[in-house]
Amino acid sequence: MSRLDSFIRRLIAQRDCLDWATREIATRSGPVLEIGLGNGRTYDHLRTRLPDRDIFVFERAVAAHPDCIPPADRLVLGDVTVTLRTIQLPAPAVLAHLDVGSGDEVANASLAAILSELLPPLLAPGALVLADRALCHANLRSRELPTTVARGRYFIFENKP
Repeated sequence: MSRLDSFIRRLIAQRDCLDWATREIATRSGPVLEIGLGNGRTYDHLRTRLPDRDIFVFERAVAAHPDCIPPADRLVLGDVTVTLRTIQLPAPAVLAHLDVGSGDEVANASLAAILSELLPPLLAPGALVLADRALCHANLRSRELPTTVARGRYFIFENKP
């Protein structure tokens, strides 16, 4: 598969998982966490699907399209392995989306292990976590993907009650 085809499949998987998750949490209150702003595409998708929801975005440095930059009071800048330890959310999050992978699989595995530990304390019972890589924590149980998403292309977890 070409890199272009792989990229397109990843974006479709992302969109399908985000659409599924936003429907799942529609009646629940609580903020959303977007970990990794990148160019802002998934943040823009989330704010379109959840227009009245607080979305807290974590990013090392902003490089997003100008129309896709969150308000300053919901943009948390710095190393996510530090900022997630110090953030004070108004309520536990009901959804977290992680898109933080790079081309370095060793670094990706290390970051996934750290995020696996840092996320659960910030989540409400039953909160959903969508990720571009597998996470491993006793409180996070794997959920089925939408039927349009190939196994291993994206990951969905639920924070155990």
